[in-house]
Amino acid sequence: MLATWTWVITILLSLFFIGMSLRFRKKSSESFLQFAIAGGTLPFFLILFTDIATIMGVGNFVGHSSKGFEVGVANIPFIIGEQGSKILFALIFAGFAARFTYKSIAELLNDLILRDKVSRAIVGILTSAIMIAWIGGQAKGMGALFSVFTGADPLPLIFFFSAVFIIYTTVGGMLSVVWTDFVQGVLLLGLAVWFYIKVFAKVDFSYSNLQTMLADVGASHLTELSISGWEVLNLFITGCFGILAAQVYWQRSFAAVNPKAASRAMFYSGIAAIIFTILASVSGMIVKAINPDVEASNAISWLILNEMTQLVAILFFILIYLAAISSASSQLHSAAIVIVNDLIIPFSKELKDQRIIAISRWLVVLVGIFSILAAVYSESIISLFSFAYTMTGGGVVPVLIIGLIWKKRKSEKFEMGSQNSKVSVWGGRIGLVSGAIVSVIYGILWGVLVSAILTVLVSLLLPNKTDSDRTINIEHA
Repeated sequence: MLATWTWVITILLSLFFIGMSLRFRKKSSESFLQFAIAGGTLPFFLILFTDIATIMGVGNFVGHSSKGFEVGVANIPFIIGEQGSKILFALIFAGFAARFTYKSIAELLNDLILRDKVSRAIVGILTSAIMIAWIGGQAKGMGALFSVFTGADPLPLIFFFSAVFIIYTTVGGMLSVVWTDFVQGVLLLGLAVWFYIKVFAKVDFSYSNLQTMLADVGASHLTELSISGWEVLNLFITGCFGILAAQVYWQRSFAAVNPKAASRAMFYSGIAAIIFTILASVSGMIVKAINPDVEASNAISWLILNEMTQLVAILFFILIYLAAISSASSQLHSAAIVIVNDLIIPFSKELKDQRIIAISRWLVVLVGIFSILAAVYSESIISLFSFAYTMTGGGVVPVLIIGLIWKKRKSEKFEMGSQNSKVSVWGGRIGLVSGAIVSVIYGILWGVLVSAILTVLVSLLLPNKTDSDRTINIEHA
């Protein structure tokens, strides 16, 4: 009975969201600006719910519950860094980004700071990594969950869900994504609150009861932060810098109708993200207390199937499916925009809008296929996220922050079309690459330090050949 309802719900929801995307196909085809950022006209409520729907992906529900099952409260510093950075982004960057109509963070870096097509491409590649990881995580999580609910092999199911993500995203552009995210976000909030009430009732809503139950099964270490201060800082910075470099949040800020709408939406969604993701991690600890022998990757699924009614199981599946498809569609759209905007347009002769939109849609398919491979070969959802956050955050964020702070004309505000940073072309290139490589090999703290030092040092040794009081006279890619 559960397997049958799971199949029915999956098919109906898939058709519904594909149908919604068809409604916005014509509008999204008007221009690349419309396809990429809805013309920069999105109001507060659409930005808010597309942020919530994107944040509350299957990785947060399934991936963090598995991590909580394995390491307990030691997972919380990563969560606070990853999710809390959205609040930091809201307070510092969202309103700033909403002043412009760029289509990517790489385009912003190129126009305001570096004026270098190579650096723009490097940033595009690095930021794409986060989106590919997110998309792969949604497919991997849904495949595993569907397998538990129906008994089917997860590999074909990963392909199936990825196909739905791809079709849904290819058709309707940004307007399709944000309006379907609005529907999904409202449902997600309601279902998530209801679900966690059911889960925490298992420990009578008492953390002390959870501690006692974990001690009874020999897992009391999960309630202790048994990692060093250095590890805590590393986890926090990994999550924080990864999100600060995430294209999907910059893109939504560029799409906002005004700075206030962007910053308020990101602030409120960041608060929701911290709360619900910590609840997911603690839910994994609750499963550990009830059944310490279940596999970590199946922790939350086991709880649903063995400790809840069939109605709860079906509603939970709807919750996860909504989370997965909304998050994946947002990331797929953002990834395609980055690749077109930062790796194709700067190195091509002038392309017409319709040609750019067509290329973007094909790239959705290619990114989706690549993401499937990432999902199949990754060890876990969180390992996939962590690697991408480390590499991208360690390379992009130090160069971005230094570039915005180290201005040539300190009294002037940043304006589109006017470069105003002392970071040079080679300073940016070396900072981006060194930060990414060192972060992956030695950890993000070392990567950020090396990137910052080399960005400044190389910029001083190899400055751009231009008058420091004038805008750099380089062709705007």
